[in-house]
Formats: sequence, structure tokens, C-alpha cells
Amino acid sequence: MEKLLKSRITSAMNLRARLGLPNKCTNVYRLVNSEGDRLSGLIIDIFGECAVVASSAAWVEKFRSVIEETLKFATSCTHVVWRPSPEMLKEEGLLSKESNSSQTHTISDDMDKSDTLEVVENGIHYNINLSGQKTGFYADQRESRLWLRSIAKERSVLDLCCYSGGFSLNAAIGGASEVTGVDSSAPAIELALANRELNGFNSRRMNFVKADISEYMKSAISEGRTWDIVILDPPKLAPSRKVLEQAIRMYRNLNVLAMKCVEPGGLLMTCSCSGAMTQSGKFPSILQASALSARRKIDY
Repeated sequence: MEKLLKSRITSAMNLRARLGLPNKCTNVYRLVNSEGDRLSGLIIDIFGECAVVASSAAWVEKFRSVIEETLKFATSCTHVVWRPSPEMLKEEGLLSKESNSSQTHTISDDMDKSDTLEVVENGIHYNINLSGQKTGFYADQRESRLWLRSIAKERSVLDLCCYSGGFSLNAAIGGASEVTGVDSSAPAIELALANRELNGFNSRRMNFVKADISEYMKSAISEGRTWDIVILDPPKLAPSRKVLEQAIRMYRNLNVLAMKCVEPGGLLMTCSCSGAMTQSGKFPSILQASALSARRKIDY
């Protein structure tokens, strides 16, 4: 198993190298993408010289030392931060206190999970907090952010659940006429504001608002306000199949509101990071139902 694990991590690293990662414009990327790299339950994101490991399977915890050793010798990383998922590990029979016993491990012992790092993705600089959401940064949305940059010129953009401002910054770089980012988390908004300043933008081009996204959208709708592009990228609403029906209602309600915020002829980019939702295959039908409720016609 150790040999197989090392081989698959190395294969993942070689694939990223063939795709040109890392490079002078991007030093943050996903090195291991769970099932996509035949390592279910293991996510590894690279932030410059730091690797963040998101563990959601008991086997990952068992082979922790092998993973850390492989990262140390197969990459240029000098730090490893471990981010276990207690809820997922508990489902696999690993006690919560065991999975929480050491949230952070560093190879060099001079780095803490509370540290803030500066990274670069497609030429945009970000401050990331290693104790933030997921691994600290949504590295899996890199190409989506770049795509938004390519279509944002002279368009108004609403970025819902904006977190550290990734979509907002790319829209601004792409020439958006105005950008509004909304998140209910105060630390997320603080991070987004810091990243706005880091990249030389100001409140005239890009505004961040701390608010519940549902309430923000309802207020905008009542005022008749719309945007040319709306991005809806909520946190995981269906962490397991047990709450799938509840999540379906939440996704539908959020998308109804988001569709009403889109200027006629505009674009909605809506996302789901819930594995249970993806596996159910219900997301497209949720969007169709949302469109009916919003009295909007959608084209995929």
C-alpha cells in the first residue's frame, strides 16, 4: 500500500507538471483531487512551499506519515498542514477525538495553521488563512475564475458567498464595470478586503458586503436591482445523503433568488460542492425547477 500511495501521489505531481503547474503566475493548485487521482478521501492543495492535506478517510489517517514523507521529498514543500474532517472520519469509525488530536503538523515546526500566506494564481495575489474554509482556498475553481475574467469586460458582477474574493478579483481584472462580493462571514470579508488592497483595487471598482446572501438578494430584488453576471458558489449544503432533501430545498431557494438577480440576457454561474448532490444527479433538475419559480428561461 505504501508503494502504491507514493506512486499515485507522484503520478498526480507529474500530471500537474505536464499541465504547467506550478509556474511564475500560479503557485497555488490542487495536487491530489481525491477520486480524480485514484485516492478517494485525500485532497492535497499546494500553496507555494506549503502543502495542506484535507483528510476525510480513515486510510488517509493511517498512512499520514507516508503522505507527509512523500510530499517532503517529491515536491518543493517545506511545510505540511493537516486538516482532518472529523464528521467524515467518524462515519468511518474513527473517533472524533482521535481525528481531532492533531489538526496541524509541520515538517519544519516554524509554521502554524493560523498563519497567513501570500500566493499567486493566474497573476492575482491572495492572502490565504490556513485555518479558513476547506484548505484555506478553493483551488479547484481556478479555471472557473479565469473563465469569468475572460467574459467580465464592461459587465456588472455579483459574487455571492465570495469568501476571499477570488471571483470578484478576476472579474475586476477582466474589466468588469462594477463588482459586488457578499458573504456572511466577517473573517471572509476581511480577507477579501485585504486581497482587494493587495491587488491595487479600491471600493469604486469592487465592493464587499457582510450579509446573509438570501437577505441581500431579497433586498436587491425588492429594489429592482440586477447584475449582468451572478456567481452563486455556496458552501457544502449536503455533506451526506441524510440531509440531501433539505439541501435540495436550500439549493432551489438560493437559485430562485439568484436567477431573479440576473439581468435579462445575463449569466448565472451556479455551483455545488456537495458530493452527495453530484452523485444524486439532481442538480440540473433543481435548476429547472428554480427557473420555473423565478419565471426565467435558462440555457445551459
